[in-house]
Amino acid sequence: MQHINDIAHEILKAEGGIVNDPDDPGGPTNYGVTLKTLKRLGHDLNQDGRVDIADLKQLSATQAVHIFVQDYFYKPRIDQLPHMLHAPVFDMYVNAGSHAVKVLQRTLILFAMDITVDGVIGPLTIAATQTAARRAPDHLVDAYGVERMNYYLYHADARPNLRKFACTRRGDKGGWIKRAEKYMRPRFHLSPSVFQQRTAAWG
Repeated sequence: MQHINDIAHEILKAEGGIVNDPDDPGGPTNYGVTLKTLKRLGHDLNQDGRVDIADLKQLSATQAVHIFVQDYFYKPRIDQLPHMLHAPVFDMYVNAGSHAVKVLQRTLILFAMDITVDGVIGPLTIAATQTAARRAPDHLVDAYGVERMNYYLYHADARPNLRKFACTRRGDKGGWIKRAEKYMRPRFHLSPSVFQQRTAAWG
């Protein structure tokens, strides 16, 4: 079983360094940590009395991993899910916040679980996930990955400014899709031809 800190370091590599893209729904980030998160946690790293972009730029990789583990893994109770879901749900939570849990809950509904899609990991979600994991552990992880890709594609359909996060300039699979596929078995990945068909309307 992969240690949570190792998973966090892998996520950090995927997120990269400082990014301030006006099209990014999360706003400015460094190592995947948003400025909003830094403000919420009160991390005035340069001790000038305010938390702003200067503090975000000063954030270290070690500090980012700590925030990931405490605020994006333990706080939302991802640690209480079956271990095979730790990495994919944790990775998406860093990328998309509570939408990662909503995607999980929609996946559980596909497994005939009676559950509410509210973005909160509570006793019912934990129990439903454990039941689904016992019945079909591999399929649960793959199904989550497929639902995650559908989430990204749906939002890129609706908002053209987000499409660059799902595909490259050449029209190949981009960051969001490859990131979801990382946690799925290869046979469930979108083939290049299917991806191009799915995104053909994007132009």
